Amino acid sequence: MTDEREPLHRTPEEVAEDERFFRWYGAWEPLDPAGVVELMAGFERPWWIVGGWSIEAFTGMPREHEDVDVSILGRDLAAFREHVGEEWNLWSNHGGTLRPFDDRNPEVLDVGSQVWIRRSAADPWVVDLVPTPDRDGLWTSKRDPDIVAPVEDVTWVADTGVRYQRPEVTLHYKAVLHRPKDDRDLAVTWPLLDDAARAWLVDVVRRLYPEHPWLELMV
Repeated sequence: MTDEREPLHRTPEEVAEDERFFRWYGAWEPLDPAGVVELMAGFERPWWIVGGWSIEAFTGMPREHEDVDVSILGRDLAAFREHVGEEWNLWSNHGGTLRPFDDRNPEVLDVGSQVWIRRSAADPWVVDLVPTPDRDGLWTSKRDPDIVAPVEDVTWVADTGVRYQRPEVTLHYKAVLHRPKDDRDLAVTWPLLDDAARAWLVDVVRRLYPEHPWLELMV
């Protein structure tokens, strides 16, 4: 794998939205997977990397990343807050509304939203924690709550020892957004999926988004 990263292709609308984001919420300097491993060291609950980094880990094809997305089960949020202690500031983000996730506010705004992580108000954001709603400890899809599985069935462990979300599962999340980077991730991943993963992804996208343009590509 080369160190050169394919740049993200952003639409003018995405560029404008990024500029607005940085103005209101501040900059991102995301950790890479090695940095995530350091952050999560000693956290004894399941955790795994999702989003674009999980696609890169599976395909071996690097691209630029705007952030790094890490997931844990919703039931483990309190344990995660205890894990990071006072070293990091946690902010619950629900639809752009931010509230500290701390001793004064020990519950997130919504377990299906995000927790942004930075050291202080003067520092950039480094991790987008995306808790996964769980049902009795089982992973549950945010797109379709009827899709329930053990964490081990929707993740895989790379040679580095890092657990990543399975690529077809990542793509089923990306389908609803359908951004240029999501189309790219489908294009590089689809040829590498086995028959079972392809069938699963086609079935989910067809049920959730019957007119989705990806369906013409996933053949």
